[in-house]
Amino acid sequence: MRVACKLAREVLDIAADATGVGVTADEIDRLVHEACIDRECYPSPLNYYNFPKSCCTSINEVICHGIPDLRPLEDGDICNVDITVYHRGFHGDLNETFFVGNVDEGSKKLVQVSYECLKQAIDIVKPGVRYRECGNVIQKHAQANGYSVVRTYCGHGIHRLFHTAPSVPHYGRNKAIGVMKPGHSFTIEPMISEGTWRDKTWPDDWTAVTQDGKRSAQFEHTLLVTETGCEILTRRREENGQPHFMDTL
Repeated sequence: MRVACKLAREVLDIAADATGVGVTADEIDRLVHEACIDRECYPSPLNYYNFPKSCCTSINEVICHGIPDLRPLEDGDICNVDITVYHRGFHGDLNETFFVGNVDEGSKKLVQVSYECLKQAIDIVKPGVRYRECGNVIQKHAQANGYSVVRTYCGHGIHRLFHTAPSVPHYGRNKAIGVMKPGHSFTIEPMISEGTWRDKTWPDDWTAVTQDGKRSAQFEHTLLVTETGCEILTRRREENGQPHFMDTL
C-alpha cells in the first residue's frame, strides 16, 4: 500500500505541474497515463465500469468523475484531478483541486475549506473511532463556512480492491457501519459545494455535477490506521505535505 500510494502521489504531482490556462484535460490524462506506465502501474480508472480515461478531471461545477476532454482550461477555473494507480496488487488513491490562473476569492475559500474538511477528519482517525464520526467533523466545518456536503459519494476501503468496505460518508449523522482498527486502509474524500449538496449525473453516466451549477471542490487521501493514529499514505513529499493550491497563495 505504501508503495502504490507513493507512486500515485508522484503521478498527481505531475498532473499538478501540467495544469494551467489553455491546457486540456485530455492532455493531463495523457501525461497521467504515461506517468503510470513509467512507474509500472495500471491507471485504475481506465475501463473501470467502462470509464474511458486514466484519471478523473472535475472542473468548476463538476463534483467528481469528470471525463477528461478537449476543452482548454480557462483562467479562473478550479480543476480537481483524481488519481488511482494499481501497482503489484494494490491500489493507491488521492485527489487535489488546483487553481487555474487567477481564481476569484470565493473559489479560493471553497478550495481552502474543502481541504480543511479533509484535514480535520484525518485528525480524528485512530483505533476505536467509528467511521461515521468523519462525516460529523466534515459537515460541521463545511456548514460553519456556509457550504454543503455532497451525500451521494463516499470515502471507501481500499487495498487489493479499488472500492470496498468500509463506506465513509462525509455528511453528519450518517449510519456508516464499522470501527477503525490498526491495519485498516481507506480514503476520506469530502466534496464540498457552494450551493446545494444535491447532484445530478450527465448522460455519459459518470460526470456528477451540482444541481444548481455552483462550484464544488474536493480533496482525498488514502490513510492507514496505526496503533496510535494514522499514516497519510498519499501525503505530498514536498512543502511539508501541503496541497499544491497552497503554493500559490
